[in-house]
Amino acid sequence: MNADTDVLFQSQIESLPLIHRGKVRDIYDVDDRHLLIVTTDRLSAFDVVLPNGIPGKGAVLTGLSRFWFARTRDIVPNHLDLAERTLEDVVPDAAERLALENRAMVVRKLKALPLEAIARGYIIGSGWKEYQRLGSICGVELPAGLALADRLSQPIYTPSSKAGVGEHDQNISFETTCKLVGNSLARQIRDVTLRLYQGARDFAAQRGIIIADSKFEFGVDEAGRLVLIDEALTPDSSRFWPTESWHPGENPPSFDKQFVRDYLETLDWDKTDPAPELPPDILMRTAAKYHEAYTRLTGPAPG
Repeated sequence: MNADTDVLFQSQIESLPLIHRGKVRDIYDVDDRHLLIVTTDRLSAFDVVLPNGIPGKGAVLTGLSRFWFARTRDIVPNHLDLAERTLEDVVPDAAERLALENRAMVVRKLKALPLEAIARGYIIGSGWKEYQRLGSICGVELPAGLALADRLSQPIYTPSSKAGVGEHDQNISFETTCKLVGNSLARQIRDVTLRLYQGARDFAAQRGIIIADSKFEFGVDEAGRLVLIDEALTPDSSRFWPTESWHPGENPPSFDKQFVRDYLETLDWDKTDPAPELPPDILMRTAAKYHEAYTRLTGPAPG
């Protein structure tokens, strides 16, 4: 795999109207019931989209999301399974479809809910910082004396606000989510999030991966039914650690863009747009980590 090839940084589909370009995904309008989501190879760090794509990243994220959607449909329906149309239906031109291979999903249109549902089984990242200050995360009291990357006795639910491009998510309390979506739906989101996380954590543990935490996004259909949307249990939405490298008190290596973050921290960059170019070795080492996560969980990586 070459750092200058096998990269889809930005999709171009002439036959469908573009609705939105996010940090990673391009979203197209299909009809009154469907969207086409294309997962590109774009990478964001510190909430800034970087100028280089990671080879094969979009295919890995799409493949893992499909894998987890299939495994979790008994817990909650998802926007992929609710779709009645295929990629061939919505992009009939074979040449146009070629660039989308392994990267695109036709999904149902739903009303997205204004929060990110996060389950944490280990204490790391913003949760660790908040715990050091307050002894709690999002209002959830935790035992004293926990170390960095410690496993929690029970996973906890710690929602956050949903930030746009260039903005930062903010941890919020469960009570705030009740105000956003109502008490009943907030409780359902919390309970489903923890069930999704616990099942995936136990599955991944058998394959040498610790899922330290994971973010989920939800929508509701016309009947008000909760539906899992966006992506599911990927290295972009979760922290995946190799089991053999985990030691409480240390920040474990991860199957994601950590090489990129570490490299950027060595630069004289203020973490605002524009971001610096990434060297080929950083791109390829990051791509290898994404592919290793996919292979450990599901088998050979796509693409």
